[in-house]
Amino acid sequence: MPFELSDEEGKFLVKLARNTAKTFLETGKTLDPPTETPKKLFENCGVFVTINSVHGKRKDLRGCIGYPYPNAPLVNAVIDNAINAATQDPRFEPLEKAELDQVVFEVSVLTPPEPVDVEKPQEYLKQIKVGEHGLIVEKGGYKGLLLPQVPVEWGWCEEEFLCQCCVKAGLPPDSWLTKGTKIYRFSAIVFEEETPNGEVKRKSLSEA
Repeated sequence: MPFELSDEEGKFLVKLARNTAKTFLETGKTLDPPTETPKKLFENCGVFVTINSVHGKRKDLRGCIGYPYPNAPLVNAVIDNAINAATQDPRFEPLEKAELDQVVFEVSVLTPPEPVDVEKPQEYLKQIKVGEHGLIVEKGGYKGLLLPQVPVEWGWCEEEFLCQCCVKAGLPPDSWLTKGTKIYRFSAIVFEEETPNGEVKRKSLSEA
């Protein structure tokens, strides 16, 4: 039976991510899992925490880090990566306390990545669906991951999704067509704040 989250469990995780980042930025302390944590949230799951700056109706990425594989209890992974997204994303300066009222938090709970096996690289286009799958591209020591909501937000087709994931890995965009490249796909359950510290909603990836 596939892993699922109720709306209440999703809200719990997003509020936990915000509270964890807030506590760490204000005190330098890392929260323990709350005593009221639902039992299900101690199951091992991959998860990413995303922080976006809000500018009117526009959102800009402010930090995004996670665990692609289910190697830690979900609640602990959210705590770890809320701090990581706020302070350790190498693309950005660490989040400032004053920014907490200007950002929204998003939590993406991942299914275990599965290899996409094809006879010819062109067949990847039929095995990957924008709005449903996230991607991992691996070749040599290079690896890149894009969450399922990313190609929808940018209006990419499946081919561009593959190319952009190669670029994220530090590879040429057409590397998905070359020998030795491994492609993995996964799905995600995504919850996000609608406004800074506001209501938390389940995100429809097909309309991300």
